[in-house]
Amino acid sequence: MNAERLRELLDEVAGGRLSPAEAIARLGDLPYAELGFAKADTHRALRRGFSEVVYCPGKTPGQAAAIVKKLAASGETVLATRADDTTAKAILATVPGAEREERARAIVVNRPKSPRPDAGHVLVLAAGTSDAPVAEEARVTAEAMGAAVEHAYDVGVAGVHRLLDQRARLEKADAVAVVAGMEGALPSVVAGLVSVPIVACPTSIGYGASLGGLAALLAMLSSCAAGVTVVNIDNGFGAGYACASIARHRPRPTDR
Repeated sequence: MNAERLRELLDEVAGGRLSPAEAIARLGDLPYAELGFAKADTHRALRRGFSEVVYCPGKTPGQAAAIVKKLAASGETVLATRADDTTAKAILATVPGAEREERARAIVVNRPKSPRPDAGHVLVLAAGTSDAPVAEEARVTAEAMGAAVEHAYDVGVAGVHRLLDQRARLEKADAVAVVAGMEGALPSVVAGLVSVPIVACPTSIGYGASLGGLAALLAMLSSCAAGVTVVNIDNGFGAGYACASIARHRPRPTDR
């Protein structure tokens, strides 16, 4: 249930096309559906603008599939993250219309057919090809939330001309997710080129002293470029969600 669907429901009642009892029945799952092992938050999209996201690790494949099925029953776009092969197969077998994004380790149900006109534009950058799986999680998340998303991978600072070739894309983005491992320098460089918000995501890619992404995380937190916000190591979902939220609320030329 989101604001648009609730408005349609109220319009049907006001127009006499739906009885109050039928409307109450449709709203019966608000604010959550009790599944015994989980409480599916069917009210999330109405409060937050996007439905509850299902984090798969720690759940059995059957539990993950049941939660996704319940959330998707209303027609909302539903995202499941960090789905391994077994969990992905269970969701695909249980939920009609579920689609797997294997590289991102994600499942999307009721994927938007096209970007929402009011959802803004997100650019996802990855410093290296090895960072791409985390960047793909960011891309899939932002797309599921309705944003128009472009991406450019392998544009790290070791060959900065590759990044400079992306200036046109950088200029039209409402928010940029920058994914990088090693020394984590790319977000600072990007933040020095554009005025839009930058959401930096360190990855665990790198040699020994990278310490599983800790070096990149600390570098991003210590960035001398203003406007860089940092999510946790390998948290492509968090970067994509933040960028899509920023893009959705950024004023458009017609709003100014």
